[in-house]
Amino acid sequence: MKVAKVHDIKKTKKEDLKKWYELLVLGRMLDERAPNYLKQALGWSYHAPYAGHDAIQLAIGQVFDKEVDHMFPYYRDMQTALSAGVSATEIILNGLSKADDLASGGRHMSNHFAKPEWNIHNVSSCTGNHTLHAVGVARGMKRYDHKGVAISSQGESSTSEGYCYEAINGASNEKLPVVFVFQDNGYGISVPKKDQTANEFAADNFTGFKNLQIVHCDGKDVFDSMNTMIAARKHALEKSEPVIVHAHCVRMGNHSNSDKHEWYRDEEEIAAAVAQDPLPKYKNILLKSGKFTEKELEEIEAQCKAQLMEAHKAGVKAPHPTAESIYDYIIPEPYAGDKFGDGTHDEDGEPIKFITALNSTLKEEFRHNPHTFIWGQDMANKEKGGIFNVSKGMQQEFGIERVFNGPIAEDYILGTANGMSRFRDDIRIVVEGAEFADYFWPAMEQMVETSHDYWRSNGAFSPNITIRLASGGYIGGGLYHSQNIEGALSTLPGIRIVCPAFADDAAGLLRTSMRSEGPTVYLEPKTQYNSKEAMTVVPEGFEVPFGKARTRRQGSDLSIITYGNTVHFSLAVAEKLADEGYDIEVIDLRSLIPLDEDAIVETVRKTNRALVVHEDKVFGGFGGEIVAKINELCFEDLDAPVKRVGSTFTPVGFNRILEKAVLPNADKIEDAVREILNY
Repeated sequence: MKVAKVHDIKKTKKEDLKKWYELLVLGRMLDERAPNYLKQALGWSYHAPYAGHDAIQLAIGQVFDKEVDHMFPYYRDMQTALSAGVSATEIILNGLSKADDLASGGRHMSNHFAKPEWNIHNVSSCTGNHTLHAVGVARGMKRYDHKGVAISSQGESSTSEGYCYEAINGASNEKLPVVFVFQDNGYGISVPKKDQTANEFAADNFTGFKNLQIVHCDGKDVFDSMNTMIAARKHALEKSEPVIVHAHCVRMGNHSNSDKHEWYRDEEEIAAAVAQDPLPKYKNILLKSGKFTEKELEEIEAQCKAQLMEAHKAGVKAPHPTAESIYDYIIPEPYAGDKFGDGTHDEDGEPIKFITALNSTLKEEFRHNPHTFIWGQDMANKEKGGIFNVSKGMQQEFGIERVFNGPIAEDYILGTANGMSRFRDDIRIVVEGAEFADYFWPAMEQMVETSHDYWRSNGAFSPNITIRLASGGYIGGGLYHSQNIEGALSTLPGIRIVCPAFADDAAGLLRTSMRSEGPTVYLEPKTQYNSKEAMTVVPEGFEVPFGKARTRRQGSDLSIITYGNTVHFSLAVAEKLADEGYDIEVIDLRSLIPLDEDAIVETVRKTNRALVVHEDKVFGGFGGEIVAKINELCFEDLDAPVKRVGSTFTPVGFNRILEKAVLPNADKIEDAVREILNY
């Protein structure tokens, strides 16, 4: 990739040179003032000074086109944000965590700058994870033939993260217009880069990647940085392939205001870094060129100081967020899904399999919304449609642009879904988060990220994703093929979790999920895919609202509250005990988050005895939340203690004898029911 000399002191217009100096001076004033707010107990408790990165950050912001590009700055990118058009007041509102902060309304750590209306995105504190989001946005750009680029900025140490490798690998494989900027100041907090990688420069770790351009620049030099960023954006746009810009910077100060670099850097090294300060270097160039006098530059500095003071006054006076606002923007309101009331029906017809209901609903929703996409591992290759064939025939009907394989990289699958959903509000994405739910753990960092994006951005952005996971055991799969993970996922505010047990609910909940804003974890009890007991009639266009349980069997003696595979065991036990005169009610929750608390209260007050059954482990499982809710709301209605049946606190064994010993079954449920009835 050739870097043309678009800018140097002779070629660049005076008005541009002046604007750049204004931005550099104002940015440095903000950077140096930020620690004072903490000393005065006004805020800005996290500040990562950017001094020494000035030139490359100026260039990133100047090259960014808010009309067509998307930018993902990292926590040190104050000058980047300022250069891109974020005002000094907006910078201070973020630093002081005020309610009017554009990035998050004070919800996210200070020094994480954003302006959603200009597609300057609020990124997480997980260093470098936004590389995946940039790749996802770029995929959207390519799919919609959009003439823009995604720009991702980070420190060189965060490139050691696995998801950064996944992002660059995926971007090069898909040939996506992404510019990855590595701002190399030699340290990851106190860790020198020699402890990060064998190569001196992190960009060199990616030299073997095809369809990837790598270019180095002096991140302390305004003209070199500007020319390099212009060339990188041009190449990514015209060739539709990623570019790494490795910018060589220095860190003049501490990593952040909680760091003391004197503990790991000697005076000579610090002095050498300060001696390379980009700001006086640029000022000297302006003066030596004869284009500016000392007086002109002093006037600019005075104007910047006045601008800073105005921004300071506005920032300090601005209101703080209210305590009550913590409940705002946890998750968007979902699609109502109430075409069939509370999601029940009594239609006649031909029962279909659970897997058929999933497959047909996916296809129907893809026809309903042409901005729907699905990808995952091993789920779209010729006649094969996933390891269980849930997506069979979809690529043939909807094409490889909408139905395609992802690499075996779960973080990449979910992270790029988060990113692509940022490109258009009407995009809906379904991912097979992993071939089995047990393999989803590498994506948990992105799951956490996805769960709080809506809250963290103060309602500015919501990842509209349905995350399908084949869940549960009873297939002789053992470890990584038989576990349930809803207990762990349910600790994350900001996601929905559903788990159907019958074909009609499988269709109805999937439709509601795919039409909703916000992330939904859709658990598929895989042993029910082809089972006769899960087959039902599925009405055309069937919908099931979130948070509505379904009474599978009426009763008066005891309530079994359950979901997923154990619904079928529970029904079998209820029918068996009916022959002995016991009347057992079975409640199929279907939706865990949101939870139908009213249905739980109603059934317990009706029968006065309750058993909570699920396939997941009893200890730490979701059933503990249900029991706690019953004790809180129905304690005086109980005639016996609430019991739980689930898996043992062990992994699931592969040998069928071990699996049977671990997982719940009808016999274990029956024993618990009898114990409660005889209490």
